[in-house]
Amino acid sequence: MALNSQASQQLMSSGRLPAVLSALLPRIVSRSLASLEQNRHSSLQPNLHSSLQQSPPSTSGSPPPISPSFISPPTLATSPSPTPRFSPDSSTSPSRPSSPSYPAPAFLPHGSFSRLSLSSLHQSLSKLQDSLVSGSTLHQFSCHHRSFSNLPDSTVYGGPKPESQRQRVTLQQVGSKYRRGEPIVMVTAYDYPSAVHVDMADIDICLVGDSAAMVVHGYDTTLPITLEDMLLHCRAVARGASRPLLVGDLPFGTYEQSPQQAVESAVRLLKEGNMDAVKIEGGIPARVAAARAVSEAGIAVMGHVGLTPQAISSLGGFRPQGRSAASALKVVQHAQALQEAGCFAVVLECMPAVVAAAVTAAVDIPTIGIGAGPLCSGQVLVYHDLLGMIQHPHHAKVTPKFCKAFGQVGEAIQQALNAFREDVTTRAFPSALYSPYKIDDAQIESFAKLLKSHGLTSSAEAAEAAAETAAADADRLSKIV
Repeated sequence: MALNSQASQQLMSSGRLPAVLSALLPRIVSRSLASLEQNRHSSLQPNLHSSLQQSPPSTSGSPPPISPSFISPPTLATSPSPTPRFSPDSSTSPSRPSSPSYPAPAFLPHGSFSRLSLSSLHQSLSKLQDSLVSGSTLHQFSCHHRSFSNLPDSTVYGGPKPESQRQRVTLQQVGSKYRRGEPIVMVTAYDYPSAVHVDMADIDICLVGDSAAMVVHGYDTTLPITLEDMLLHCRAVARGASRPLLVGDLPFGTYEQSPQQAVESAVRLLKEGNMDAVKIEGGIPARVAAARAVSEAGIAVMGHVGLTPQAISSLGGFRPQGRSAASALKVVQHAQALQEAGCFAVVLECMPAVVAAAVTAAVDIPTIGIGAGPLCSGQVLVYHDLLGMIQHPHHAKVTPKFCKAFGQVGEAIQQALNAFREDVTTRAFPSALYSPYKIDDAQIESFAKLLKSHGLTSSAEAAEAAAETAAADADRLSKIV
């Protein structure tokens, strides 16, 4: 009764059989033969299907050999309604469970997947062999692999959707890059098309920032955006960016009340927004407590010090931070507190390069600068700022086939992202030209003394070295201009 296993193995390893049929064939044959075995060893079969009554199982040995080229699905025996294997009133029937009836796979002809005789099984397999050789059946279940879209061929849409098979960036990889001294590249994204571009540019970290309130929704600040808005953006980005580490901003009003509120909001960003980590602004004790609670809940947290846009009410607007010795020391201490709370990285926004250098030397986690000079562990820019976009274009997910492309904006975007990654990696950006925030020499001296008085000698030395470098760069820039 056993099927010719050697022929089956040759058939499935030949490469000519479609993957779907190769995967399902052993299961189909196994179930059919198992049913036949039960029929063959049962002496009382009063209510078998008519197909079995007409085609009794062969007892003369193995069926005729099956060609190893192709195997065909069986011709299915049908009956008006399922009939139990044994009559309910048959007292002499053995009390053995009937084998279950399985639905036919999608590529098989319609009909009940019922018991088969070996002869009918072999006949139907031979029929499929002939049809496969002729090519008529192969077309019905051949697997179409679409490299750039998951949409069916029958639709009018066929736009690109890259399938990234590259390794996903993890916290461990970010940490390894930091320890090797390699610059970390981060870019914001807020929707599917921007996420696809970021993904294709091999960016390390993709931040779904609350800056979407300004560059996408047109608000003057980041304060109006809600958690529901952020979840919408996060889900769209997660669908488009499969490679970078995804970090979602906790928006204003979602973590200030208590650490419990912070954890609940962070959980939603991961569970509903498909993020890998969250970002929390500020280094005051309440923000540090929130970051610690989220980290202890098992969620990766990125900190943010310097200019924190969510606190513009108390900061008096979008103003650079760390321009006095006392303010600069506060930035360093805030970053240290966030590291102690469990943050895996910290964003340094809008501060003199000297201060950013001191922070980078004072902590053992990556510092990601934005308007903070070239001495951070990495750099981040807002997608729309990076591309010089005045107004955010609302792209369709795919381009209809009937649409004519009147421009190649995507190519320009990709070139800009690639150039940004290259300049960050080679430390060409940010140069002195893009490090506009200064601190007076007297304040630098006071800042260095404050750092040393707090036991931060290495930070003081880094700040002094950065001041000398900044002065030399400024001198060279003045000669060029």
